Amino acid sequence: MKMALRACLRTKPGLTGLLSQLSCSGHAAARRAPALVAQRSSSSTSQKIKVDFDQSSGVAVMHMQSPPVNSLSLEFLTDVCIALEKLEMDKSCRGLVVTSSQPKVFSAGLDILDMYGKSPEHCAEFWKAVQEMWLKFYGSNMITIAAVNGSSPAGGCLLSMTCDYRIMADNPRYSIGLNETKLGIVAPFWFKDTMVNTVGHRATEMALQLGLLYSPAEALKIGLVDQLVHEDQVLTTATETMTKWLAIPDHARQLTKSMMRKPTIDKLAANREADVNNFVNFITKDSIQKSLGMYLEM
Repeated sequence: MKMALRACLRTKPGLTGLLSQLSCSGHAAARRAPALVAQRSSSSTSQKIKVDFDQSSGVAVMHMQSPPVNSLSLEFLTDVCIALEKLEMDKSCRGLVVTSSQPKVFSAGLDILDMYGKSPEHCAEFWKAVQEMWLKFYGSNMITIAAVNGSSPAGGCLLSMTCDYRIMADNPRYSIGLNETKLGIVAPFWFKDTMVNTVGHRATEMALQLGLLYSPAEALKIGLVDQLVHEDQVLTTATETMTKWLAIPDHARQLTKSMMRKPTIDKLAANREADVNNFVNFITKDSIQKSLGMYLEM
């Protein structure tokens, strides 16, 4: 599993290398063998996620299925990175819908058990996996739609923000936001940058300092999500919305997406090692470990 993750970490995010890929598309196509072939539809399943890929539509659905709350553990992140890499390599896959198989939750965010009472080496490996998940989703050449069918705090909110479009269940019991400060944790700069790119500077400043979790209606108002639908229509609506995005020529959409996101991607790519060191130094502090321990006891 660790070897697979390290191989995954060496791969550049899709949008970062898009211009060079388009300039030599013939060579790239020859090198990229489809990961899922010879079937009209297929599925790939790990313990943590299930991917259903319909080759006739070119759309895959990634179901997060890590009970109880789809926590983003090292193992989960590794599985996600590997699955996303396979889809990116398959030139017939144009779109990806991300959703949850767990009731009432999209993802509860980063797994505290991978940060509490762990060695600096483990914390570093975990944070590299978090970085890689973000880079692969935020820089994906595919159309990505988050079908947020439950609560999505912290890292779950980050995952949804990496997608091109977010559809959330209109249930006032659900919430979404980056609430790290309430756990005594500071959201790193690329969490902040992602949110600024989504909802603007002032809304982000308020949200991050106060650790705000928004109801679906509040999230729609500030632009954290793009659409609210009835709970049992989230996945159907995501599929219907994908059709509209697929109507846009890939090269034009991909270049536009790259133009918008590449500066943010490059910023992390140029500072990954420093970001890992900052995280490890912060998360292993006695005061932070004490805060995490108190949260776990609650």
